Amino acid sequence: MPRLRRYARSLVFDTGAADDLVQTALERALQRWRQCDPQRELLVWLLAIAHNAFLDGLRRDARFTVVDPQDASDRQDALAADPGVDMPLRLDLVAALGRLSPEQREPLLLVTLEQLSYAECAEVLGIPIGTVMSRISRARVALRAALDGRARPPQATVLRRVV
Repeated sequence: MPRLRRYARSLVFDTGAADDLVQTALERALQRWRQCDPQRELLVWLLAIAHNAFLDGLRRDARFTVVDPQDASDRQDALAADPGVDMPLRLDLVAALGRLSPEQREPLLLVTLEQLSYAECAEVLGIPIGTVMSRISRARVALRAALDGRARPPQATVLRRVV
């Protein structure tokens, strides 16, 4: 549960929304528990369900436009409440992660934060291992550029899967 919750928080940057995402993922897992392969690691299966639930939410929310003027200040207040963390560094890191595209942020966090292997990350995201490696590489370059104070790197183009 803690690793699933941490991954959900890294996707949505909001504890309330992350808890909702974890709940949705666990509900789906309980509804489909017979589909779980006993030879597959349970965490990887749950992370894949959470990832798919997150994408479902993005598709659903894309139909609506909601602007909350308090969003930026609320996010800073929530981060400031965590004692023992260097506030400017954490805000810079959160801001830099927020500027990454989801295609780059998700594999980076799964491999670095959740310590999944590239193969497990590829399984969670449903993409080839080579794609995972290239997205992580691009994400690291973008984070380095953002945290070194250099100009914001250009947004990555959206990759399409050609079948």
